[in-house]
Amino acid sequence: MVEPVLHHAHELHRLLSMEFEALKSQDLDLFESLQPGKSDLLQQLGTTCPDPEALESDPLWHELREELLKCRDLHRRNVIFIERKLDTIRGALHCLRSGDSGSPL
Repeated sequence: MVEPVLHHAHELHRLLSMEFEALKSQDLDLFESLQPGKSDLLQQLGTTCPDPEALESDPLWHELREELLKCRDLHRRNVIFIERKLDTIRGALHCLRSGDSGSPL
């Protein structure tokens, strides 16, 4: 019962790790190409995950729970990375705009 869901969770973990590597190397094409797969996996996890009470009796439940927690942490890491990059870009744009305000045309 848990095995297919666990497979999706492992795949999501792999994809989130690839997403981070794409972000670190600034490979936006790779990052963008991973988004549909991530979205599909999240949808599959949402639709294939059985009732939580039924899960607790499955021996793979603990492994699934741990894998999903790892995925949550990886996703948070990626979001923080993106937010820091955006803050850096906003700061650079602000500096550029501030520098342009005093220049004659």
